[in-house]
Amino acid sequence: MKKILGILVSVIILSIACYFTFVYYATYSEGVRSGHLIKFSHKGVAFKTWEGEISQGMSGSQIFAFSVLDKDKQVISNLKELEGQYVKVSYIERYKTFPWWGDTKYYLIAVKKENSPFQNK
Repeated sequence: MKKILGILVSVIILSIACYFTFVYYATYSEGVRSGHLIKFSHKGVAFKTWEGEISQGMSGSQIFAFSVLDKDKQVISNLKELEGQYVKVSYIERYKTFPWWGDTKYYLIAVKKENSPFQNK
């Protein structure tokens, strides 16, 4: 009975470790989006996370919400400088997230300023 219980506990612990390893390292997709950076803030009660939104349409009907990990200091700095401007962002999408990573499954890995296609020349 002790042997079966030991095996069962080992399988449960191994399963939990595999799940968290998968969630930590696996990405579902990666891509690029562009739009006006309308919001970027550091928010949260228990866990402070960096969250933002990009408007991808003229009326603001298409909003892309994203998070930024604390370790990406350059991305955070660039987003603070570019708020209110047209930007192009590279991101990864994860299957799941942890509460201390952010509210969304989309995490920015790079950002750069772009010329808006809506500007009159």
